[in-house]
Amino acid sequence: MIDKVRELALKVLYKIDKEEAYSNIALNEILNANREKLTPKDIGLISEIIYGVTTWKLTLDVIIIKHSKIKMKKISTWVVNILRMGIYQILFLDKIPQSAAVNESVNLAKRYGHKSSANFVNAVLRKISMVDYAELFKIENPIERISKTTSMPVWIIEELLKDRDYNISNVRKICGNLVQRPNITIRRNNLKINKEEFEKQLKERNINFTEIEENKDFYIVEKIKNIENLDMFQKGYFTVQDLSAGMSAYMLEPKENEYILDACSAPGGKTTYIAELMNNKGKILAWDLYEARTNLIKENAQRLGINIINTETNDATKYKAEYNEKFDKILLDVPCMGIGVIKRKPDIKWHRKPEDLKVISKVQYEILENCSKYVKKGGTIIYSTCSILEKENHGIIQKFLEKNPIYTTTEIKIEPTEKQDGFYIAKLIKK
Repeated sequence: MIDKVRELALKVLYKIDKEEAYSNIALNEILNANREKLTPKDIGLISEIIYGVTTWKLTLDVIIIKHSKIKMKKISTWVVNILRMGIYQILFLDKIPQSAAVNESVNLAKRYGHKSSANFVNAVLRKISMVDYAELFKIENPIERISKTTSMPVWIIEELLKDRDYNISNVRKICGNLVQRPNITIRRNNLKINKEEFEKQLKERNINFTEIEENKDFYIVEKIKNIENLDMFQKGYFTVQDLSAGMSAYMLEPKENEYILDACSAPGGKTTYIAELMNNKGKILAWDLYEARTNLIKENAQRLGINIINTETNDATKYKAEYNEKFDKILLDVPCMGIGVIKRKPDIKWHRKPEDLKVISKVQYEILENCSKYVKKGGTIIYSTCSILEKENHGIIQKFLEKNPIYTTTEIKIEPTEKQDGFYIAKLIKK
């Protein structure tokens, strides 16, 4: 008999591979279509398997290659993902008995594989269940070892090693942190609720939380499922945002009655934080390329009780003469490779390619160069990315400063840790 939970997980993984679908979108689609038939425990296991397999895909494939007599390219996509699921359960999910992981995988192979697939899956997984994970990766080449033990593409490791501040030890630690489970971090909305009442309401709902010392607007919360359905969220008492992401808005130092541009703003997490720091007094102009995305900003602002944000559909690389030296401060959270948030969005590892870096860094520079014309003398620009690659960060800033010596800068690089995402922030002040 087929286990329906694992079957649904398999269908999502197949769609991710065959259609290059994003895991979160494919997962939500199948959950929405089957939610009435699933318990919270079922949903948790499906999510766990999909997130885990997506995160560890490279490592799982290394293990398959090591223990399979059949070459990977000759194994069907269905069977490959059945093997990935089985191995992930055996090596990473202690609460699932190895026998259950093997048996359920064999049952799936009977339905989704060829006649001999079940025997093949059984043979491979039985071998793996008797192998010590640590023994699988005694690899001399350090880059290859990091890649195979942290499921990180080699090209990303090589790019990280080009950073003036990183050596092989730093990179090993970073890659290890990027496969850790991300925390759920929330930002209290000071416009609607004070610190004492907020914490009181979290306790009343039996939500475990830890205040983040670096910025007491932020909290790490535990074991909240369907967070957007929580009444406190719907009332606008908080929004979901990592501390690193919030830092770029915080470092802008927005003040009441200022005129601020957020040029790459959707879905509005940083935009709304700016508004909260301004006590909802002043004016913010929020841009994005597409109306559907600017609508997300409006929705977030409405939920949070913010009314100082105006939105426009604009391309931040194109000059708008009417905004020349109009703004006190500008936030440029530019499109990026997203390497700093891989643990939150593991698909990034597989969708991004080395050639993308050249294309995206060109766009980043164009946005900075163009939008620098909009800030007043003495004004501030924050340039930020959720990436940790030098070419997107320090490299862009250095190129900009060479052509624009009237700016001074302070740079901050936030490495990904167990607690927060990786981020880069440059504060530019126009003399």
